[in-house]
Amino acid sequence: MAPGGSAFKEVLELVAECDIATSKSENNIAPTKGTVILSGKHGVYSNNGVHELLECPVCTNLMYPPIHQCPNGHTLCSACKLRVHNCCPTCRYDLGNIRCLALEKVAESLELPCKYQSLGCLDVFPYYSKLKHEQHCRFRPYSCPYAGSECSVTGDIPALAAHLKDDHKVDMHDGCTFNHRYVKSNPHEVENATWMLTVFNCFGRQFCLHFEAFQLGMAPVYMAFLRFMGDDNEAKKFSYSLEVGGNGRKLVWQGIPRSIRDSHRKVRDSQDGLIIQRNLALYFSGGDRKELKLRVTGRVWKEE
Repeated sequence: MAPGGSAFKEVLELVAECDIATSKSENNIAPTKGTVILSGKHGVYSNNGVHELLECPVCTNLMYPPIHQCPNGHTLCSACKLRVHNCCPTCRYDLGNIRCLALEKVAESLELPCKYQSLGCLDVFPYYSKLKHEQHCRFRPYSCPYAGSECSVTGDIPALAAHLKDDHKVDMHDGCTFNHRYVKSNPHEVENATWMLTVFNCFGRQFCLHFEAFQLGMAPVYMAFLRFMGDDNEAKKFSYSLEVGGNGRKLVWQGIPRSIRDSHRKVRDSQDGLIIQRNLALYFSGGDRKELKLRVTGRVWKEE
């Protein structure tokens, strides 16, 4: 739908039917600057303000059905209707249960670019398909893979690699083979523990080596696994192996690194890695079995 003409007139009439005031003096809405609304690979820009009308005034997110309105025509999303205790945040009237069906209909006619357009996604979607796409868009930012704390930082892979090194003081290594030793005194007293993350630069990509202790049912175990700093379709191009042993015995694990799109907890809970029962880990450690001394070796290779 192009700006102007009968189609645009219909949009304005639909908005008017919903009793939504669009003047600056009544709703304090400033004129829109370059709102993206329609068609074309990169979207078409217009100043008609329809896109702005679809923004919830409370959370500023785009609104999806059911869109609610008060008797004076002020709209907000269903989540914020509960948040404001059924009181219009603009005029303080009771919201009741009035739906703005006209604005919902207007939204059906719109096509908008992905919110991650600035990160490289150039696709345009019907209004009601946009949200679903953005939840899985391959250009969406990654979450910090650090497992030692709940870190809220997001970004692209180079930014996260720098963040891990500078802010979390993670060990960064070059090479596709590794040999790490994990030591813990009084391991019988430890039910849950996470060792420092290690990041490897290999084949021009980054891999995160995790090692932690937790309860698997009633059994205390240790687990090592690798995550790939990138999407799942790229992770499947690689394989890795982990090996741990002692006293003439060894355990070997081979698998595909999981994408950091999957949280470390999700990978751990799926048991997708090298799992060592604590009694066996202490046997591998030798000595008096009062101290954990595990040496984990491994390598990463690229599948042809």
